[in-house]
Amino acid sequence: MDFMKEYEKWLSEPCFDEATKAELKAVAGDENEIKDRFYKNLEFGTGGLRGVIGAGTNRMNIYTVRRASQGLADYILEQGGADKGVAIAFDSRNMSIEFSREAALTLNANGIKTYRFDTLRPTPELSFALRELGCIAGIVVTASHNPPEYNGYKVYWEDGAQITPPHDNNIIAKVNSISDFSKCKTMDIEDAKAKGLYNVIGEEIDARYNEELMKLVLRPDVIKKAADDITIVYTPLHGTGNLPVRRVLSSLGFKKVYVVPEQELPDGAFPTVGYPNPEDPAVFKLALELAKKVDADIILATDPDADRLGVYAKDTKTGEYMAFTGNMSGTLLLDYQLQTRKELGKLPANGAVVKTIVTTNMCDVVAKKYGCKLIECLTGFKYIGEQIKLFEQGKKDLQYMFGYEESYGCLIGTHARDKDACVAVMGLCEAAAYNKLQGKSLWDRMLEMYEEYGYFREGAVSITMKGADGAEKIAAILDGLRAKPLTVLAGIKVIKAYDYKLHTVVDYENNTKGETELPTSNVLYYELEDNMWCCVRPSGTEPKIKFYYGIKGKSLEDANKLYDTVGAAIKALA
Repeated sequence: MDFMKEYEKWLSEPCFDEATKAELKAVAGDENEIKDRFYKNLEFGTGGLRGVIGAGTNRMNIYTVRRASQGLADYILEQGGADKGVAIAFDSRNMSIEFSREAALTLNANGIKTYRFDTLRPTPELSFALRELGCIAGIVVTASHNPPEYNGYKVYWEDGAQITPPHDNNIIAKVNSISDFSKCKTMDIEDAKAKGLYNVIGEEIDARYNEELMKLVLRPDVIKKAADDITIVYTPLHGTGNLPVRRVLSSLGFKKVYVVPEQELPDGAFPTVGYPNPEDPAVFKLALELAKKVDADIILATDPDADRLGVYAKDTKTGEYMAFTGNMSGTLLLDYQLQTRKELGKLPANGAVVKTIVTTNMCDVVAKKYGCKLIECLTGFKYIGEQIKLFEQGKKDLQYMFGYEESYGCLIGTHARDKDACVAVMGLCEAAAYNKLQGKSLWDRMLEMYEEYGYFREGAVSITMKGADGAEKIAAILDGLRAKPLTVLAGIKVIKAYDYKLHTVVDYENNTKGETELPTSNVLYYELEDNMWCCVRPSGTEPKIKFYYGIKGKSLEDANKLYDTVGAAIKALA
């Protein structure tokens, strides 16, 4: 793409508004800035769009949102789904209201009904709503846990999960075929309402969503006994979780729930954290201060679109609050769910647990203990959602029990087809109540699990490489690993090497070569000795290359030592 030619086009063509042109005139003469804004179209990937808000083809703005929506509309019309409509939700980020409205109006201008939430809602509620309303697709305007300058646009299909093959590739092709922004349709909102195309949804869906969550409670008697004694601190991190999380905790009967006041209200600037990611210990500063004041048992934080959950729990021996990784909280929830279902006679013989390939191997051990089938997917919760669809279609004769990924996301139940922090809050608070009645905290239970299942620990290294040069560097790292495959990492032998782009798996122990079974993806995965592993992939939503790894030690001390050794070797790969 000739970036300067595109820049001049945006300054001269009448389809772009004056505010956009003024923003672009302000960067005149800054060639690097102009290049970054216009060297490519903001990529519509397998999940949708994500980028920095601003004017330009490589930015999130009303024009790139219209282009994405026009491509989606073209595909929906091709599928004959106009009357089914599209459900639309948005989070608290800057421009989320405007982008979600523009998406709706582009779809409406193509004759497609939309059902847009009246105010901000969590991503998992959108997944629920589109199935509840019988829509063909859904859109969430969110950039999840990214910094405040970002926003994004995620697309879901009628099964409630983010788009997977063939829909993702077909929609991407439609979007990429649009080169002229003036060809993207839109219409007046009042006209769209008058024609019955633009519809508003609200509290009726909230109530149904909450009803479905309440059906997933396993031990209501335990919650009733412990509700007065459990103290919970919660922060929505200025996002969408505040109302739905408090609603579900109230419905469960928990009495002592404290919300961090400075982070309670929605704010796209995220003034108290900057980077609203519950994986980052820094976002818990205010919550930890409040927890110490009220002597909390558990601290919970949801990201802006409330699909990820961060957790701290008290160590009863030291009184200190201990952080859980996504692998830890997910595995603790998995263990509680399967153990409880077994005790209550609700664990079917064909139960299945689904995880991504970069999720802890402790999952495998827990699933095996309870006789559940383990299914592994590529990174991305949409692949877990896809498995639920396959189970329901009877293609695998399995029943979904639980699914999770390392990035602080899990799903109890099948009301949604994406990770759901609201239901995770519910499940963890129930588990906390159960353990409290036995004189234990969730941290105490985690230590017991290490003793029983093994001392697993996982890590990830993300390296940001922005712009065109960064994209080339990321590609070069992956090309280098393909040209010279890993056979040893930190003195640990590689047993098998999987290349999901080339569909190859090399077994070094048996000196054989076969084919991978998962879909095509630019991912390298290495199975190491002693139940250890590492994985490399470019991020699908950010300008980053990600290295994941997992180890298993003989004790906590040994696990920590291995973790540091392997982590240092991983960093050297970049």
